Amino acid sequence: MPEASDRQKSLNAWLLAVRPRTLPAAVAPVLVGSALAYRDTAFSWLPAAAALLVALLLQIGVNLANDYFDCVKGVDTNQRLGPLRVTQSGLLAPATVRAGTLLALGLSLVPGIYLVIVGGWPVAAAGIAALIAALAYSGGPFPLASNGLGDVFVFIFFGLVAVCGTYRVQAGTITFASVAMACIVGVLITAILVVNNLRDIESDRRAGKRTLAVVLDVTGTRAEYTALLVAAYVGLPIVWFTGIFSFWVLMPVFSLPVGIALIKRIWQDTTGPKLNGLLAATASLALIFSLLLAVGLVFSVHLPG
Repeated sequence: MPEASDRQKSLNAWLLAVRPRTLPAAVAPVLVGSALAYRDTAFSWLPAAAALLVALLLQIGVNLANDYFDCVKGVDTNQRLGPLRVTQSGLLAPATVRAGTLLALGLSLVPGIYLVIVGGWPVAAAGIAALIAALAYSGGPFPLASNGLGDVFVFIFFGLVAVCGTYRVQAGTITFASVAMACIVGVLITAILVVNNLRDIESDRRAGKRTLAVVLDVTGTRAEYTALLVAAYVGLPIVWFTGIFSFWVLMPVFSLPVGIALIKRIWQDTTGPKLNGLLAATASLALIFSLLLAVGLVFSVHLPG
């Protein structure tokens, strides 16, 4: 019985470290990229599944690396307002979390190699850049997250690279439509990080971690979050007016009431627990928005508008 209890504690610790609430950031862009490929009669199950697996493993790798590096660098302390960090709290040893990070990133190479075979050298270049950035996000001599570049990292790799990469390994090219979809998804995924950094402004400032939220301070960070959500919804009619999408691309408008409610909350919620809830709600919005966008792209094939 004690051994079973220990295994359960270890499993719970790993679930904390993986941060399941952030995983929609990996799923959403693959959904949209694959739906766009379907619209363009290029959808293929195997590359789509491989892209999803790579995205999930990279997201998990980034989460574990962040947990590890923020502990060893003294960023995470007992005064953290966010969810429990497994390395700092002692639930998992630093060496164990470091090994988990390398395992997740290493496993991403398995489906990644297949995607390189399918998509060619651009996919290889993007994959190498993603692996380096995953470690450089919190680690290395110039951590991206500690130098105001975390938001840019998320937009590029969970927006542009994820959507366009998913599309390329199925369609064999990158189009203006895929870039447009990537930008819309990317700003929503970035908003998840913005809430996280808003919550951690004071602890990050004390630790010398200069996230963009630390630079912008509370009001500026709330304005950034608002601008990102507004950009996602305003982007829909803009891409529709280009004429390369049918009106079904406007499907995510059905999630607008949720988006408005979250914008109101960012200006009202001030405590750690409330911002943790807002972070989860923002991740859910990104997934719902992307799912509606994917459905709209599929509908545009069967119900042209």
